[in-house]
Amino acid sequence: MTDPLPSSTTAAPRGRWRRRVGISALFTALTAIMTWPQPLVLATHAMPHVDVFFNLWRLRWIHRALTTYPTRLFDGNVFHPERGVLALSDAILVEGLFAFPLFLLGLPPMLVHNLTLLGAIVASGVGMYVLARHVSGSGTAGVLAGVVFAYAPYRFEHYMHMELQWTVWMPWTFWALQRTIETGTIRFGALTGVFMALQMLSSIYYGIFLGLVVAAVGGVQLLPLRGWHLLYTLRSLAIGAVIAGSVSAAYSIPYSSASARVGTRHTHEIRMFSARPRDYRVATPENYLYGSRFMGAPERRLFPGVLPLLLALAGLLLVRPSAAIIAYVIGLILAFELSLGLNGQLYPYLYEHVRIFHGLRAPARASILGLLCLGMLAAYGCAALRPYVTPRVRRTLTALFTAIVLLEYWVAPLHLVAYDNKPPAVYRWLAQQPRGVVAEFPVPLAGGLPYQEALYAYMSTFHWMPLLNGYSGYYPPAYLQRLHRLESFPDARSIEQLRIAGVRYVLVHSGGYTPEERAEVVEALLFKFGLAHLGDFEDGWGHATVFSLR
Repeated sequence: MTDPLPSSTTAAPRGRWRRRVGISALFTALTAIMTWPQPLVLATHAMPHVDVFFNLWRLRWIHRALTTYPTRLFDGNVFHPERGVLALSDAILVEGLFAFPLFLLGLPPMLVHNLTLLGAIVASGVGMYVLARHVSGSGTAGVLAGVVFAYAPYRFEHYMHMELQWTVWMPWTFWALQRTIETGTIRFGALTGVFMALQMLSSIYYGIFLGLVVAAVGGVQLLPLRGWHLLYTLRSLAIGAVIAGSVSAAYSIPYSSASARVGTRHTHEIRMFSARPRDYRVATPENYLYGSRFMGAPERRLFPGVLPLLLALAGLLLVRPSAAIIAYVIGLILAFELSLGLNGQLYPYLYEHVRIFHGLRAPARASILGLLCLGMLAAYGCAALRPYVTPRVRRTLTALFTAIVLLEYWVAPLHLVAYDNKPPAVYRWLAQQPRGVVAEFPVPLAGGLPYQEALYAYMSTFHWMPLLNGYSGYYPPAYLQRLHRLESFPDARSIEQLRIAGVRYVLVHSGGYTPEERAEVVEALLFKFGLAHLGDFEDGWGHATVFSLR
């Protein structure tokens, strides 16, 4: 009778799976704690911000397009009659694919939105753990690195921005890069390219900045390699570069077309959202420890925490310098320099000579890669404790460090508000009517915040008719010209503009008008311009009167 296989041969895979499940559960729990009370209202509430409506419209449009006309994916129903409107901002294709099966299951839109948003934070923490554990050799240090990457104030500054939470592929890109440098195999080189491509499809900002920092971090680690190892590594990374470049080139086609129509960012706007060194001491106003200490502008609250900086410094002092440590120091410096935008030295050169940077409004967002590199260096700092303390003490210290960092990042309870999962009466009624172009009023005045436009866009997902209104990162010139002509609505010029645009349904909402103004608008449409009155309905924030433009 033969002896059974040693238990260790099956215990190792079981141990790996237990660790994976445990780490996923840990970051799920931490995300729930750090975003409290979001877990209690996953299906109904989110941050009170206009971009939540925009997130919902994009996610639902991608689902709609993939189930009806996939070849017209970028031709959203807003800004009628414009085409390619999904490319007027980040299309969030990967996020849309993640949400797709959730919509097929019939989950409420807000639940899908929040699962997609929070799932990205959890996955980012897990991915950072894997990277830091692999490079530092310490699982507990990996947890700390994941906390730095997943919960720094930057996250809560952009809690309403779906694409800016999808940092999921960054740590996996660096992990695949490290494995390629170690082994030289095509498999990991190709994975590096695949993860970079996925990051580009998740967030264009991050895809561009990631490419620069990966090149720097990888380039430094290639310098010590020699002979066949260097050749194999270069070959594998070249394959990854071809994959990432090909996907990015194909993805750029609709954006190039959109850019030709709407132009690029002006330097004064880019400078407004370029970081300054002092912005790295500013946390979000809600931050428990530091929120009231320093004031900062939106997009430029970039505080990384005190303890992560101290641990990173300890790592540099206590760990023998290696190519990897030096590489992540250079990555940190590069990310910091990129975040300075037009206030720095490198970004003005890139803006001048690389066209893609003309379309980026907020260079400060490159700081997320600085957090990744800082997390790596902090992990080295934790790992440096190993020779000086017992494993039990080391785990205790790392748990204490992690708790302190979480306290530095603490913002809960978040301020959340309810959003509609079901259409108000006017949109239920509209969904049952013959198809036609819809125009909703009031429209934003010149220079005003287009809050209503984003809300109208989300509400259009309940009827999917072409919508004259719209909301995005860029605005088509024809739409802006139309807004100018509609400012004096209702008058002869504005009504003629609606006829030219082929509008069939005109919705006049009570929100945005005083009762007297709304009465004058309704009276003019009925008696002066002869529009047909189709009904009065509840619209979710007041009442809407619907007219037919004959």
